[in-house]
This record gives sequence, C-alpha cells and structure tokens, in this order.
Amino acid sequence: MKLRCWLGLLLVACLPTAEAFDLDQLGAQLAKPAVVRGPFIQEKHLRALPQPLTSKGEFILGRELGLLWQLRSPLTQDYRIDASGIARRTAQGWQLQPGQDVAAQQSRLFLAVLQGDHSGLARDFALQLSGSAEAWQLTLVPHSLLLKQIFSHIRIDGGALVQRIELVETQGDRTLMRMPDSQAGVALDEQERAAFVD
Repeated sequence: MKLRCWLGLLLVACLPTAEAFDLDQLGAQLAKPAVVRGPFIQEKHLRALPQPLTSKGEFILGRELGLLWQLRSPLTQDYRIDASGIARRTAQGWQLQPGQDVAAQQSRLFLAVLQGDHSGLARDFALQLSGSAEAWQLTLVPHSLLLKQIFSHIRIDGGALVQRIELVETQGDRTLMRMPDSQAGVALDEQERAAFVD
C-alpha cells in the first residue's frame, strides 16, 4: 500500500505543471524570428458603405529595421514604419509622414504587435491575453485619452505568429487585417534589405 502511494506521488510530481500562457511568453514568441514576411488582406468596414473596402499587399518585418508595408491593390504604395516614424516611398525616396492621424496610430500599433512589444502596448492599452502559445487572443482596451477617442478595442489572434488584427473604432467603423500565410525567416534577402533603405 505504501509503495503504491509513493508511486502515485512520484507520478504526480513528474507530471508537467500547467502554466498559464502570459504576456512575457507571447512577447518572446513573437520577437524570436529575425524576419516575418507574407501577404496581408485588409478590410475597412465603414458604416456608410454596404461592402468593405479591401486592399491587399505584402509585408516584411525585419527585427532590426522595422516594418515594410507594400500595398499592391487597389493601388501601389510602400510604407516603412520604424523608430523614426512612418515614411512613404516617393520618386524622390522615403518621405517621413506626419504622425498624429489614425493611420499613423494604426501603423505604430501594427509594428508593436508584430514585434511582440507588449511593454510598448501597455503604455496605451490594458492588455487581456487568453489561450495558449499555439492559439492565443489578445484584447487591447485603450486607456490613453488620444486612443480612447479613436479605438473602442483591438483584438489580435495568432499562434506562432500574428494571424489577425481587428481594430474597432469608437464611431462604429472597423478595420480587419488578416495575415494567414506569414512565414518566419532568419534574415532579409538582398532585395528586401534594399527596399528598407532605397
């Protein structure tokens, strides 16, 4: 009888403990790849329109360089988002854009989310994480005055990488960003690196 009890206790002691998936683990998981690239589909749902405005393109996230957002449909336009702000590619090169509008706030948010920078997000949002490393959901509720005027809440879903971002605005409009085929990489190729600086 005693042997059976000891074996039972030993078995329980050897079982892996179920730990909750937390923000630090999520941040480490998303920050791990040196490069993330893939297509995106963005749907802008406006209250005044029966159908969403859809745009498509590709993105490249370089851990050291920032985020390259390459819009390909319905028009072609490249944006670069990094520590210095948001720049738009023109015939004369990259032009830094004014940074106080909704698009600027969204772009900074995308960069923080894709990089796994939850400490940066926590400055402006209350963060609520649920799920596991393989399937998680992060809800952001703004507490800064500026963002409260723009967003009701933001919901981010993912696994190894971010797969979906939904921004719900206070006026009822919402933006849905899907990145279903993102791939992690170890380095930018020569063409991608050049695209960040040209």
